[in-house]
Amino acid sequence: MRIDGCSALVTGAASGLGLATARALLEAGAHVVLFDLAGSAGEDRAAELNARARSAPRSAGDRASADAAHSHAGMDHHAGGTAIFHPGDVTSEADVAAAVAEAGTHGPLRIVVNCAGIAPAARAVGRQGAMPLGDFERVLRVNLLGTFNVVRLAAVAMQAVDPLDPGAVGPADGIDGGTPERGVIVNTASVAAFDGQIGQAAYAASKGGVAAMTLPLAREFARSLIRVMTIAPGLFDTPLLQGLPAEARASLGAQVPHPARLGNPAEYAALVRHIVENPMLNGETIRLDGGIRMAPQ
Repeated sequence: MRIDGCSALVTGAASGLGLATARALLEAGAHVVLFDLAGSAGEDRAAELNARARSAPRSAGDRASADAAHSHAGMDHHAGGTAIFHPGDVTSEADVAAAVAEAGTHGPLRIVVNCAGIAPAARAVGRQGAMPLGDFERVLRVNLLGTFNVVRLAAVAMQAVDPLDPGAVGPADGIDGGTPERGVIVNTASVAAFDGQIGQAAYAASKGGVAAMTLPLAREFARSLIRVMTIAPGLFDTPLLQGLPAEARASLGAQVPHPARLGNPAEYAALVRHIVENPMLNGETIRLDGGIRMAPQ
């Protein structure tokens, strides 16, 4: 699906994977709503992205894609993209509904990327006894319920937009699925969904749920011409790890078979862009982890 001229909603977009994704989609010509907590740096990040977008020329490939889009009558197109910060909580129906509505005012909402999440570590039974049930519930509420909350509300908006002309599906390299598309939803799981470590029961359960709902959602939305994909990142250089000493971060990166380093958020964003542009990617969870398989602890 062509990105240029679409509206995109990215959660957890004030930092890490979400910010890198917002940047990549903006550079591809989308209008991007950065959805994050009110206390985040989202307003500053949106301003920085807009300043960068105004000063950086678009790539030849993106210009070619936009030119091709112009040649199709009735196609959605807006010159360049804009970053907009919208504060809110993914677990709030009202907040998400407002963000979806905001995205729709800048163009047809066709792209949703869920990056918001938390990753507290705690054993089911620790030194103080059993984990408080509320702690487990909070992780599931943000990571799993929050993701589903965004999916369900965004899907309603996506179903209301006209399908993109199949003649313009795909980037300038000629990918063409021959079928119109309304939108693409990309969720974020984690390798912890498959290789959860000790102390990650809540986190692994929440991310396992995200991976598990990928196929049923893709099957449900297929008739609406909406694809659903999930990315399961490994060890990435995000704020979650940036608070660790450099030596500890290097040690974690060395556990990755190849490349033996922490992942760059831009690599996650590059996969998001490919998923959006490749019409055959649907109903699958892709591990983006350099081949790592997490040890028990």
